[in-house]
Amino acid sequence: MKNNYQYIDPDFQYTNKNGVLHNLANIDNKMVLLAYESLHVSKRLQELYDKPIKIKGTTSLLTIHKYLFQDIYAWAGKLRTVNISKDGKPFFDGERFHTAFLYIDTLIAEYKKIRKTDRKALAHKLAEILDNINYLHPFREGNGRTQREFLRLLALEKGLILNLNPPDNIEVYERYMQGTIERDVPKLSSLIFELISKHLAPL
Repeated sequence: MKNNYQYIDPDFQYTNKNGVLHNLANIDNKMVLLAYESLHVSKRLQELYDKPIKIKGTTSLLTIHKYLFQDIYAWAGKLRTVNISKDGKPFFDGERFHTAFLYIDTLIAEYKKIRKTDRKALAHKLAEILDNINYLHPFREGNGRTQREFLRLLALEKGLILNLNPPDNIEVYERYMQGTIERDVPKLSSLIFELISKHLAPL
């Protein structure tokens, strides 16, 4: 699936003139940086699997992003200061982040009140949260990995296992991508319900 992102960054706040993101290792090659980033983020993800953090609200998005990308970018855990679009469709305007965070916090509060046994309601609310966080796209890089980990940790708090990018099932990732790109909450809800029910006894 293509990632045709466009960034409005005339002052090169995040990249050099070759388009390579400024990074702590001073890597000046996109492919080398991609490999370096993947290696370090995978290590940090495993650490969060071993020692999960509790989701307090949208501020935990920043905490997770900082943890995952701390070895690579000085701006890890900081909201983007440039606007982003994909295939001509803009993500949320960074100047209005505060309003969006407040709304997503209400969704998270609603999720936390749902009974652990009500999987359909939990799946639907997780899909709503995912849809809004993805539209927000609060970081210059690493949004997908951060939001998937955020959703995994929210599900874990209800005793549920949720992996939206399993290494042995590309179909799940493609359905997740399609659902987020199309902003199709029912499609995301169906996928999440299927995944969280897979590891549990039938209702």
